[in-house]
Amino acid sequence: MEMMLLEIIVGVLVLMLLLILLLIFLACKPWRFFFSSRSPTLKVGDLDRPLVSDDVESNELARNYDLEGACYQNEGPLHLSRPVGLVHKQRLPSTSAHLIQDVVSEPAEEISVDQTFKCIFPAEHLAEVQRHVRQEDQSHILGLSQENDPFQEFVPKVIIDQRSCLSLEVISGPSSGVRCSVQSTSSSRLPLTLGRVSSDLLLKDSEVSGKHAMINWNMDKKKWELVDMGSLNGTLLNSQPVNHPDSGSRHWGDPVELTNGDIITLGTTSNVYVHVTSKSENETPFGVGMASDPMALRRGGKKLAMEDVCYYQWPLPGIDQFGVFGICDGHGGVAAANSASKMLPEKVANILSDSLTRERVLSQCDASEVLRVAFSQTEASMNNYYEGCTATVLLVWANGDENFFAQCANLGDSACVMNVDGKQIKMTEDHRVTSYSERLRISEIGEPLKDGETRLCGLNLARMLGDKFLKQQDARFSSEPYISEAVHINQASGAFALLASDGFWDVISVKKAVQLVLQVNILLLKQLSSIVNFCKVFFP
Repeated sequence: MEMMLLEIIVGVLVLMLLLILLLIFLACKPWRFFFSSRSPTLKVGDLDRPLVSDDVESNELARNYDLEGACYQNEGPLHLSRPVGLVHKQRLPSTSAHLIQDVVSEPAEEISVDQTFKCIFPAEHLAEVQRHVRQEDQSHILGLSQENDPFQEFVPKVIIDQRSCLSLEVISGPSSGVRCSVQSTSSSRLPLTLGRVSSDLLLKDSEVSGKHAMINWNMDKKKWELVDMGSLNGTLLNSQPVNHPDSGSRHWGDPVELTNGDIITLGTTSNVYVHVTSKSENETPFGVGMASDPMALRRGGKKLAMEDVCYYQWPLPGIDQFGVFGICDGHGGVAAANSASKMLPEKVANILSDSLTRERVLSQCDASEVLRVAFSQTEASMNNYYEGCTATVLLVWANGDENFFAQCANLGDSACVMNVDGKQIKMTEDHRVTSYSERLRISEIGEPLKDGETRLCGLNLARMLGDKFLKQQDARFSSEPYISEAVHINQASGAFALLASDGFWDVISVKKAVQLVLQVNILLLKQLSSIVNFCKVFFP
């Protein structure tokens, strides 16, 4: 009897053990390694590894290395390849000025570096692609109906009306490579749904809800808008949550505007790249890109809030010849950075709305006073007593000969570097307490820093916008910007500007950063070739 009871107990224990092993097997989902398309991840140790070797020569860049050192390859004429790893801006090469904004910031949901960047293609370059196509007897491509052409998102064309085309591509996660597109005039296909079940963009991802998010065209604002539909795992737009704060309530979030180059994150692994084509974008005379790189999870610490804000306006409202490009890096919160990013363009536009001021800038090729007054007015208007931010603004204007001028003003340690015909030009000054120029300035006002003193009231910056309380306590803080000389960029120059917060410059040298931008230009030549090859193959 005892033997039989022992056998029963052993049998029960074996069954329980098998059940536990089965549950562990189902929880781990080992089959996903064989049936899902996963993006490469960046290991913690890779942060210290140079992204581009110092000994890379310019002629070696043509070998099509991606940003992680792997060989960049086209996936076929019907698929425009997108490099994985550190996502970078893609734009058509130009003899005009190329202005790039790169923001390295911290919060994100995943370790893989699939991030945000915006890109606008100049109209003249789209026309150049069309000329290539026409030279191959493909002139009838442009005559195809935009409503009926399922491949129009791959064939650049100059938009001749006010319609807007939204294209979505899943760039990471189990459904990587899935695409869909819709026109703002296609009311029967709107709204566009994103989800795991019966959706327009179908994502086979267990972390994506059946009906996860929705995109619709706002007729009043003439903008695309994204809404979280009460998803369980939330929705991020450019690393910022857009779902309802109470995720368990299944309440819908508030609509948020979508722009070209945005990244929508559903759950934690599925990233969707947004491409918006409109007439206004094609009128931009240069390429514009913005990127952010999450770092909090790779450091193994708790999730940090996004405090970097980047922006650009070209042209400024009512001022066709002028535009601004900027970045603000907040500390103590993001409120000051948000305020400054809205106020600075407004102040610059208000100052330049005066025709005499505008003519003086054009005739003297100098906007120092405009930038100085704009910073002063912004500081006076900000009500941020316990939060502050760096501010770097690049003002760009065109003269009557279609040449460009660029001039920069900054506070803090968010830097701007320009490259004109291979010559690197530093457009900003470092305002950390440890920098020589700041220690000299502080010494000249009669309150020199002590030996080894690297912070003022706990901050490593001596100049910033906001932080009104600290400025009341210590007169050594300042909001007087450094203003660079104006840089002339003629139409035949190859030029670009790179604006980034300290998180970027702390790990990447200026030389490497320039190499990365040149690298992207070369990769775009491949993409241009892919576009033309696509036209050849699909329209023989």
